[in-house]
Amino acid sequence: MVPLKESKGRIMLVEDNQNLRNVLKDYLETLKYNVSDFSTGDKAAESFEKGRFDLCLFDIVMHGMNGFDLLAHIRKTDEHVPVVFLTARTEKEDKIRAFKLGCDDYITKPFSTEELTLRIAAILRRTRQPAKVKPVFKATGEIYTFGNFTFDHANLRLSHPLKVRTLTRKEAELLRLLCENINHLVPREEILRKIWGSDDYASGRSMDVFLTKLRSYLAIEPVEEKYINKDKNKRSKYIEGYEPDIEIKNVHGTGFLLKVKGITSKSE
Repeated sequence: MVPLKESKGRIMLVEDNQNLRNVLKDYLETLKYNVSDFSTGDKAAESFEKGRFDLCLFDIVMHGMNGFDLLAHIRKTDEHVPVVFLTARTEKEDKIRAFKLGCDDYITKPFSTEELTLRIAAILRRTRQPAKVKPVFKATGEIYTFGNFTFDHANLRLSHPLKVRTLTRKEAELLRLLCENINHLVPREEILRKIWGSDDYASGRSMDVFLTKLRSYLAIEPVEEKYINKDKNKRSKYIEGYEPDIEIKNVHGTGFLLKVKGITSKSE
């Protein structure tokens, strides 16, 4: 197992050929990837629901759940994790089906391990650094889009190219209230009354905990190196004056607002 701080990423490898699986696992681990390997799609599906992976490598023909079914299963809960097929199936129809289901690459056997690792590196480089987008806010029904985030209130899901997170009901209600008042202050008492049903001390402390969680969820965006504080004696992680494009701001003693820079439109 590669130490977390040295790891280039966590890869799920699903291949029913034990020899090939072992060779690929050993090779990728020498390149500093953490690899979880599985011989069947069913075992992989179960593990995916419990863990987090940066990229998946799937065979197609396997016992039980095949690669197509495994990809369809994963896309129900995670729209963004990169999936690459490694398969002996060269038919055009298989490739079309794979890409329609949402795969990111399709590599046929036999393949070059060097080419495979270059493709993996390119995909991870692209998916880990989402393009800078103009933080337009859009609300359609119960779906809110701002910057690289999409918040689906009905399904309790906050999606970002780097992470798809399932929210608790209270987290979702709190985020919706802030989204409905984008860039406008929501009084502390209003939040407590509408979501906690009480403005007592215990409810206030609970609200602060939930706001801290939401802040951490929204802080997933990569920050340019020039804004990172290099002075270890400074308490702040970022240089003075840096402001993220999206953040939940605390107006001390008054309330909170979801601040999104550069909003150009809002539709109800």
